[in-house]
Amino acid sequence: MSGKILLIEDNEDDIVLTLRAFRKQNIANEIVVAKDGAEALDLVMGVDGSPPLRPALILLDIKLPKVSGLEVLRQIKENEQTKALTVVMLTTSNQEEDIAECYTRGANSYIQKPVDFERFTEAIGLLTVYWLVLNEPNP
Repeated sequence: MSGKILLIEDNEDDIVLTLRAFRKQNIANEIVVAKDGAEALDLVMGVDGSPPLRPALILLDIKLPKVSGLEVLRQIKENEQTKALTVVMLTTSNQEEDIAECYTRGANSYIQKPVDFERFTEAIGLLTVYWLVLNEPNP
């Protein structure tokens, strides 16, 4: 497992905001961006002979083109090779049914994106410290 972070997000503004928040928190991990669910699955599962990406942390939006975030989560958590990967839902949805569905499908955490940049930056810092520094990953 690498120290890479996989950000799965289709909204360009949210990508820029998230990358800015990582820089502001001095998080030096390499960040790989997938802009739709199909691209994310290709990266994690490995296609056409390319090695699969095994990030230390996956940040996954629910609403994605091509393949939904819920389907990406399902495929990751049902696959023997990828089910131990840490997947944090990072989305604007605060719908109870979305939250429940994500946990049912195996999400490790669910975070609603704060609208305010300072709060968002703080949330990124906290979640990264927890998942990449404090948490002991599944071997």
